[in-house]
Amino acid sequence: MRKHYDFSKMEGIKNPYVKHLKQPVTMRLDKPTIKYFKSLSEELGIPYESLINLYLRDCALRHKKLDLKWAS
Repeated sequence: MRKHYDFSKMEGIKNPYVKHLKQPVTMRLDKPTIKYFKSLSEELGIPYESLINLYLRDCALRHKKLDLKWAS
């Protein structure tokens, strides 16, 4: 970096996209689900958390709903 740049007088601004950032959550997932996404993660070279997020986002965008039938 050049010596004549002076960043000491710069004023910081808030990130305008902060509302669109990811929100940390805690989820309890079963081991086979984690194992599946971790193996897919190794195959694709993407973190498994990102794969889970992409899958859930796709479900939300397509308005997918589970067909649950409870035993009576």
